[in-house]
Amino acid sequence: MIDDTAGADPITAAGPITAGLPESPGSQSPQSLVPAPEPPAGDPAQLSRRKGWYRYAWGAHAFPTTVTAVFLGPYLTDVAQRAAGGEKHYLHLAGLSIRAESFYPFAVTAAALLQAAILPLIGAAADRSGRTRTFLTAAMALGVTATLLFYSVTGGAYLWGGALFLAASLGYSTANVLANGYLPTLAEPDERDAISSKGWAIGYLGGAVLLAVNLAIYTAHSPLGLSKSHAARVALACAGLWWLVFGTAGIRRLTAGTSRLTASQRRDSPRPESPRPESGTGYRQLARTLAALSRNRNALLFLLAYMAYNEGVQTVISFASTYGTKELDLGQSVMASAILLVQFVAFGGALWTGRLAARHGTRRTVSGSLLAWITLLAAAFFLTKHAAWQFYLLGCAIGLVLGGTQALSRSLFAQIIPAGQESEYFGLYEVSQNGVAWIGSLTVALAIQFTGSYRLAIISLVAFFVLGLVLLARTDLRAAIRGAGNPVPEVL
Repeated sequence: MIDDTAGADPITAAGPITAGLPESPGSQSPQSLVPAPEPPAGDPAQLSRRKGWYRYAWGAHAFPTTVTAVFLGPYLTDVAQRAAGGEKHYLHLAGLSIRAESFYPFAVTAAALLQAAILPLIGAAADRSGRTRTFLTAAMALGVTATLLFYSVTGGAYLWGGALFLAASLGYSTANVLANGYLPTLAEPDERDAISSKGWAIGYLGGAVLLAVNLAIYTAHSPLGLSKSHAARVALACAGLWWLVFGTAGIRRLTAGTSRLTASQRRDSPRPESPRPESGTGYRQLARTLAALSRNRNALLFLLAYMAYNEGVQTVISFASTYGTKELDLGQSVMASAILLVQFVAFGGALWTGRLAARHGTRRTVSGSLLAWITLLAAAFFLTKHAAWQFYLLGCAIGLVLGGTQALSRSLFAQIIPAGQESEYFGLYEVSQNGVAWIGSLTVALAIQFTGSYRLAIISLVAFFVLGLVLLARTDLRAAIRGAGNPVPEVL
C-alpha cells in the first residue's frame, strides 16, 4: 500500500486542491466510480496525488530539455554526417537522397506521423479501462528505455539513432497524454491555470537541474577522460535515468484512473471485446470525439488555434540548438548553457504568466505571448554568427513566454473536456501538439533541403503564430466551456 500522506518535499510546495480521483479499478465497486463529494481543503490523499503529478513533471521534463532541445539534434546530425562522409554530403535511404544535416528534421517528421497514427488509440482505451496509471507506466518505460539506449549510438549508426528517437518520442508523448489527463481532477476550474502553471514551472526547474549537471559533464569532458561525442551520449543516458527515477516516484502517488464516468456510463461506452483494443476502435472513438468537437464550434476553433501556434512553439524547441550550432556557428557548450538559462527563466515565466492570467484573463495573456513569439522569431532571423550574447538574450525572452504559452493552453483545453473523457481528449490534444508537428518540422526540413539555410526556415514559422492568434481571437471560450457542460471560470 502506497503511503499517500508522506511529507512535503522541495519539489511540491503549493496550495491545496479539491477534486477527487478514483481508486485502483481492482479495488472498486461500481458505486465507487461515481464522483465522490469534494474533499475538504488540505485533503492529504489529494495533496499526495498532486505531489505525484508535479514529481512526474520534474522527471519527465528531462526529455524535452536535455534530449530534444540540446544534445540529440546536433549529435544525431553529426552521426548522419559521418555516415554520409562529411558535411553537405547526401544519405541514400529507401531510394531517396537527402542531405545529412536534414536527417534529424525528417526524423522528427516521422516521429510526429507515428504519434498521429497511434495516440488516438491511447486516450479512449485508458478512459474505458480505468487503468491510467498502468498505461502511464508502460509509456514511460518505452520512453526511458529508448532514451537510455541513445548511449549505444556511435559511429555512423544514424538509422539506429533515428529508430530510438521514434520510440522515445512515442513513449514521451503517450505519457504526456495520460499525465495531462489528471489535470481536470486535480483542480477546480478557477484553479487550473495556477495548477497547470506550477506543473510546467516545476517541470522546467527539474529539466534545468539535470541540464546543469549535463552541462558540467560536457564542459569538463577532457578532465573526465571523455570525448565531446562521448559526453553527449552520457548526457542523453542521464536524461533517461532522471526520467526513470523521478517519474517512477511520481507515478506511485497517482491513482490508476482519472475517469469520472459513472458505472452506467462506463457500461454503455463503446469498448473492445478483449483487453487489447482493436486499432479501428480507437480511430472510431477519435471520429466520435471530433464529431462532438465539431458540434461545439468554439471548442474546435480553440483546438485549431492551438494546433497552429503550438506548431511554431514545438518546432522552435526542437531545432533551437541545431540552428545555433549549424547556422550561427555557436559551440555545443553555448547551446547547453543557453537552453539551461531558458529553463530557469521559464520556471519564473510560467508562474508569472499564471498570475497575469488570474488578473487579466487567460485569453489575453496567451494572445500577448503569441505576439511576443512573432517578435522573437523575427529577431532570431537577424542574429549574427558567433554572437553568443545575442543568443543568450533571445533565450531569456523566449523563456518568459514559453512556459506560460504551454501551461495556459493546457488549462484552457482542460476547461472544454466533458467529464469522464479526460485521457481521450488529451490524446487528441497530444496529437494536435506533437502528432501534427510534422508540418513545422517538414517546413524546416524542406527549407534546409532546398536552401541549406536555417534562417528562412525560422522566419517561416511566424505564419503559425499569426494563424493561431487570428483563430484564438475568433473563439468564444465561454461558449466552448458551456458547450462541454462545464462551469465557466470567473476570470477567463
